[in-house]
Amino acid sequence: MQVDRDVTVYLSKAKQSAPAELKEFFAQFEDLYDRKLWHQLTVALTKFAALPAAAPFLVPVYSEFVSEWQKRMNQLALIQFVTIASRTIKDPAASLAFLSVHADRLKDSTTDADSFVLATMEAAHIRLVASDFEGCKKSIDECEVILANLTNVDTIINASFYRVAADYYKAKALYPLFYHNALLFLSSVSLEELSAAEKVERAYDLSLSALLGDGLYNFGELLMHPILDSLTNSPSAWLRNLLFAFNSGDNDAFERISKSADFLKMPLLVSSLPFLSQKLCLMSLMESVFRRPKEERGRLPFSTVAKDTRVAVHEVEHLVMKALSLGLIKGSIDEIDQTISVTWVQPRVLEMSQIKTIRDRLSQWSGNVKEKVVALEQEEAIEISVAAE
Repeated sequence: MQVDRDVTVYLSKAKQSAPAELKEFFAQFEDLYDRKLWHQLTVALTKFAALPAAAPFLVPVYSEFVSEWQKRMNQLALIQFVTIASRTIKDPAASLAFLSVHADRLKDSTTDADSFVLATMEAAHIRLVASDFEGCKKSIDECEVILANLTNVDTIINASFYRVAADYYKAKALYPLFYHNALLFLSSVSLEELSAAEKVERAYDLSLSALLGDGLYNFGELLMHPILDSLTNSPSAWLRNLLFAFNSGDNDAFERISKSADFLKMPLLVSSLPFLSQKLCLMSLMESVFRRPKEERGRLPFSTVAKDTRVAVHEVEHLVMKALSLGLIKGSIDEIDQTISVTWVQPRVLEMSQIKTIRDRLSQWSGNVKEKVVALEQEEAIEISVAAE
């Protein structure tokens, strides 16, 4: 009973010192706690934590109030609350210790593994900010295994995991892993939850990672994502245009943009020009093959490939061999006749212009089929007429 009186005293004092917009919450907390309505109390606490004015009260509310009944609280909601509270602690070490207590408490729980992941990943974020890369990566690896064995994971947990993982890989300049995790993060949140500045930053980082990522030859998923529209009217609109140029194998657009002042102000891109040029050649090859009907793919001259990819004829064989080794295409090279035969192109998420190519090809195929049907019908009619005579 002593605990109950202490909680009541704290809530009463907090209500007196709180601003007007928060006073009703402390009164509600006291009433719901007294009636042991834990679910309703959790809902009220979640609403309270979302208010900017509540920030200075969050840590004391946890220490003096929530800690007394946290075992009766939904653990996921509890971790969400302490995560918000930890962000009000300026000292990173103290903030990490505040969160780590809950991760340690839930570590061996068989029923709250999802809550453990959330607490661990939010603690990993603090480690990352403090440049503890080893500790952050250890948490990512541990939680990745747990998530792989969970079903029906709340999107909040997925968003936390992929956000921290993406930030880690960004710090390590591991572009393909950043690209993968950043897109998964976006699939776990609503864009309305992100500020305009965060949308621009994430679109910018994703665009750079798509261009610089070794092995990334399909930008379709990013190009079709609404996040990229945030660059349209920003100073980084040129980066969006560059992505579209790569995806369509547009050498002219690349040459124009790579000579622009915006591009030249990016040392990372300028120093990567040889890599970008080779990447564009490979994507131009894929696009060149994709646009052509099956008949032309079976015997594509080196000269045609050279023209489409802007490489010298004697470099075509090496380019095609590179594409074959990367699994971008399947086929063969005829060195004697100086031709290539392509039987398969790596599947991609298509933008609208590429979908139009498929539509036109289907229309052409449909027209050819109709012509052959008409020809067969005419031949049959002639044969019947001759037989009748």
